[in-house]
Amino acid sequence: MKLPKFISNNIVLKITSLNAVVITIRLIISAFMQWLLATMVGAAGIANIGTIRNVMSMLTSTSTLGTFNGIVKYVAEFKKDQPELSKLFSTVTVFSIIGSFCSAVILFFGASYLSNYLFNSTDFIYIFQILAVIVPFIAINRVVSGVVNGISDYKRYAKIELISYTLAIAALVFGLYYSELKGALIAIAIAPVIQLIVLAMVFGKTLKAYVPFSSLSLNLSYKNKLLAFTLMSFISTILLNYIELDVRTLISDEINIDEAGYWTAITFISRNYMVFATGLFTLYVLPKFASIHTKHDFKNEVINIYKTILPIFALGMILVFLLRNYIIKFIYPEFTGMEPLFKWQLLGDFIRLGALVLSHQFLAKRLVKSFIITEVISLGLFFILSKLFIQHYGTEGVVIAHFVRYILYFIIVVFVIRAYYNTVISKK
Repeated sequence: MKLPKFISNNIVLKITSLNAVVITIRLIISAFMQWLLATMVGAAGIANIGTIRNVMSMLTSTSTLGTFNGIVKYVAEFKKDQPELSKLFSTVTVFSIIGSFCSAVILFFGASYLSNYLFNSTDFIYIFQILAVIVPFIAINRVVSGVVNGISDYKRYAKIELISYTLAIAALVFGLYYSELKGALIAIAIAPVIQLIVLAMVFGKTLKAYVPFSSLSLNLSYKNKLLAFTLMSFISTILLNYIELDVRTLISDEINIDEAGYWTAITFISRNYMVFATGLFTLYVLPKFASIHTKHDFKNEVINIYKTILPIFALGMILVFLLRNYIIKFIYPEFTGMEPLFKWQLLGDFIRLGALVLSHQFLAKRLVKSFIITEVISLGLFFILSKLFIQHYGTEGVVIAHFVRYILYFIIVVFVIRAYYNTVISKK
């Protein structure tokens, strides 16, 4: 009886526990899906799917000009201030129109070039042409998701995540059986449309209370505030995915495409359990940090978050490590080369979680310079260390680079945040 009361009195635990149910179901579905993909398209197919997912991730940023975290921050701050929300979403509308149009034009007319550049083949032109049509849906989906996160509606967030993920997987299974790799890639491309439909059904009525559609106009009153988030999003999302694409190409060129598939598979596993934390970041950490203004309160909140989620995360990671051979045997039966990658990926992700909690302060306080410097250092370290370590350790060198990168990133973020609060205190 005490546990439910304890959970109900701790908002972090409430979000975490609800997320845990969704993520557990998601992991079971994902495990089946990964087994199906590994069996039907092999390591090379997994690598190609990873490439498309990187492109999709870039589009979540370019389609709205990277305004997602800005929407979360300002909806959290002005959820009861209709005039401010009207200004915010008027600017977001302009940004989304520009971002969607530019992204669609590049995808449609550059389809042949992108197919050759990313896949060394013209066989995937159709994917980029489909994505050109899908881009506006990605933009709308991203904006509505920002509202859901901004008001910290974690119950509906969990419902949306579970329903949309299940339907997207169903489409993926259908596409895979209907046309193997080609069908799977098309299903991945149309997943944002599925999620948008679910968002409209679950969140449609509430959305009207926060987005004043009748008073929207094409103005740029929030331009300067949102451009800061545009810059931060482009650095973190575009540069991150570009480097991942380069690293995948590096593994293919230096070793072979199957090894690139093994690395992609371990990043898929990583993304599945990191989703556990992602929802907490946007639903709780970012809005909460935005409302904190003293070093003491910030320190207490970080300790509270760490005490709540790090032990749970550590336990889950230990379980994944102990079961790694069974994961390979039952989910990736031909991917025996994955086994050495688990240790370094898991260690790196644990440190990454701790660092990401802290670095959300950069987004919450719009510390553009601090965010860009630390992010560029982090991504630069990963790329340079991957190139260096792959010569000595093969594909394992890439996950070792991931581990070392986040140790250094964590240390840098701690120093930068400490310097920020020292400056704030000295100005008072």
